[in-house]
Order: sequence, then C-alpha cells, then structure tokens
Amino acid sequence: MKTTIGKWNIGVGLWVMASFMIYGFVLIYLRDFAPGKEAWIESYNTGVHFEARLAHVHGNLFSLLNIVFGFLLMKLQLKDNLAKWASWLALAGLLMPLGILGEVYLGLPYYFVLVGGLSIFLATVLLGVAVVQMKNETKG
Repeated sequence: MKTTIGKWNIGVGLWVMASFMIYGFVLIYLRDFAPGKEAWIESYNTGVHFEARLAHVHGNLFSLLNIVFGFLLMKLQLKDNLAKWASWLALAGLLMPLGILGEVYLGLPYYFVLVGGLSIFLATVLLGVAVVQMKNETKG
C-alpha cells in the first residue's frame, strides 16, 4: 500500500514557494523600479531590507525542503510514526520565514522564527533516523 504521508509537504511547499517567488519580484521592484529606490539600495544590507531578503531566501529554501521531504516520505517505506512526525515538523519549519515576515511587517515576536528553525532541523534529523532504520530493517 502506498502512503500519502508527504503529500501535504509537496502541495504546501509548492504554494509557499510560489508565494515567496512573487515576494522576490516585489523585492526586485523595490530595488530597481520603485520611487525612492536609492534609499532602498543604501540600506540594502541592514535592518528591514536585510530581513526581507532573509525571509525570501529561507522561504524558498524551506519550501524546497518540504517538497523534497514530501517526495521522500511518499516514496520510501518508512515507519509511519516517524514519517508523520517528520512531515509535520517540516511543515512547521515554514514558520521561520513566515515569522521573519511577521517581525518585519507586523512587529510580531521572534518566537515563530525560533520554532520554525528548530522544527525544520528536527524534521531533518528525524527523516535521517527513519531512513537509517529503514535500511537496517531491509538488511535484517
């Protein structure tokens, strides 16, 4: 029986990636075409501008990680319990780039960034453990 664990990672990953791609186009507009672009360029590596670029990069990276995790979760014969945890933790990892945007535009606290970063790290470790256990089970 094929598992559907990971399907949400792929779907959500693609949608969030598309959103952060659009956000990248907004950042390009602000840097190259918007009125007052000189002020944007002057503060390009500091403060809000740096944080906005950081969110864009991490949003696309964590989206790609969710797509890859989802694909692996669907294709590999992993223990369901570990696979579910890895899936949910990878999705929770998207809180990091969304948390950075929340800090920049809404003044939200940094907790979302920390939770998201820790979640994607734990998802990676857990997926690694699940893959090693799968390999050991096929040998024995």
